[in-house]
Amino acid sequence: MARISLTPRRSLLFRAVEWYCKRTYGKVLDPARALAHNPRVLWTDLRFELSVAKWKELDPGLKALAVMASAASIGCSWCMDFGHWESQGRGMDVRKLRDVPMWRDSDVYTPLERDVMEYAEAMTANPPEVGDEPAARLLTALGEAAFVELTAMVAVENLRSRMNAALGLTSQGFKDHCDIPARPGTAAG
Repeated sequence: MARISLTPRRSLLFRAVEWYCKRTYGKVLDPARALAHNPRVLWTDLRFELSVAKWKELDPGLKALAVMASAASIGCSWCMDFGHWESQGRGMDVRKLRDVPMWRDSDVYTPLERDVMEYAEAMTANPPEVGDEPAARLLTALGEAAFVELTAMVAVENLRSRMNAALGLTSQGFKDHCDIPARPGTAAG
């Protein structure tokens, strides 16, 4: 259950966000509802996300796997739910989306995809545990511009997932269920 009300004051900004979300996603996104309690935070987040959406150096499939590996590491079921729905809508292999939380045990990923998810998890660890070898492999495979974008995307997803998890936002039903393995003493998303 969310730790903050998901019924903010219906400011002009929030009404515009509601309209956009319903038109684009079919429903208002819970993170937008939560952030709308502070219009400056919502406005800043919107501008930031619109800018991030323009980054195009990294392959979209690799970007999606990096984002979802970070979200799974943090335990953000909202991000896993939305990421699965969004990536499936873009034609990504459903098996790859389904297996993200257990990617090490799955045979559906290429060596490059495995390196991307390893890097995303290493960056997401607290403190980060990025090793020189995986970073060098990615830099060689992707080039500098895409490597920087990958690094930035993982950092962006850490912001999203940590904020959503802290606010208590959970799966919003974009996908039929969220594949986040339960941690000892917690329930799965």
